Amino acid sequence: MIREVRSDEYQYLSELWLRTSIKAHSFVPQNFWVSNLSVMRDEYLPASETWLIEDESNIVGFMCLVDDQLAALFIAPEKQGRGLGALLIEKAKKLRSRLELSVYTQNTGAVVFYEKHGFAILVEQQDVHTGFAELVMCWDR
Repeated sequence: MIREVRSDEYQYLSELWLRTSIKAHSFVPQNFWVSNLSVMRDEYLPASETWLIEDESNIVGFMCLVDDQLAALFIAPEKQGRGLGALLIEKAKKLRSRLELSVYTQNTGAVVFYEKHGFAILVEQQDVHTGFAELVMCWDR
């Protein structure tokens, strides 16, 4: 089931974000993610339109939309590869006619995932927070 997040779930989502970010972005020092946990929980999630996906009443992933930006999409590592991310992408496509996102070039699994779901690379740039290369990708209806 996909539904909008409740504010009392921000803590759980930020912990899910941390676990998933550390695993997916092993090239970024772990302390970067840890140091941004409270920002994710207290600023980023409340400022976003956030949707979560549940599997048997357990939260297993979420996405954040900010205007036409797919600002975050995270699935618990142990639940990846089951089509849950695809369900969130389809929900985002129903909510927007255009989506843009940034993804680290070294996160090749995510790049392939987004390309599979119709996103095209617009430009490569450097992430201002980490200094690592990232791709800006876009999908239009």
